[in-house]
Amino acid sequence: MHAMQYEITLPADYDMGVIRHRVESKGHLLDDFPGLGLKAFLIRERGANGSPVNQYAPFYLWNTTEGMNSFLWGPGFRGIVDDFGRPMVQNWTVLAYEEGGAAATVPRAAVRRRQRIAEPTPLTEFVDELAHEAARLSRKEGAVSVLTAVDPRTWEAVHFSLWDHASPEAEGEVFEVLHVSAPEREKLPRGRHW
Repeated sequence: MHAMQYEITLPADYDMGVIRHRVESKGHLLDDFPGLGLKAFLIRERGANGSPVNQYAPFYLWNTTEGMNSFLWGPGFRGIVDDFGRPMVQNWTVLAYEEGGAAATVPRAAVRRRQRIAEPTPLTEFVDELAHEAARLSRKEGAVSVLTAVDPRTWEAVHFSLWDHASPEAEGEVFEVLHVSAPEREKLPRGRHW
């Protein structure tokens, strides 16, 4: 499994209603996209939940590499590039994925926390702890799903969680969830991935 995200940071006076309308009119187009475990259509608004920026930052969890490639080289991503320019696409290898007690509910918020993995850190023990942390977080009230992943190019871990309420008890940047497409969510393997 691969986690993927791009961030489109918008001007401070940008009308975020434009992004809301975009997601409302186009979000459903990925509701049956092959190879997609889930896509959370996320925004941050300047001044809300401590955000310093207006941002559209969808987060993807790909069940297959073929699905991810079909999206990146197809019309879906081309629409983003045509409208906003080509964003840098971050990509992480998933270490663990867990469903929370609120898995059957529609998420309202997402939290993303990035963590640098320092050079002397013993990787085996560290990734074990990341997987345990995902499991612990998934047991918190209101957790819909939780994943932890690593980019071995930059040695950055990302912790990502979806919540059924707007004020999650997780550390990191808080995003509003506008829509979730989850055509292959039931196929996503649970637990640690090694």
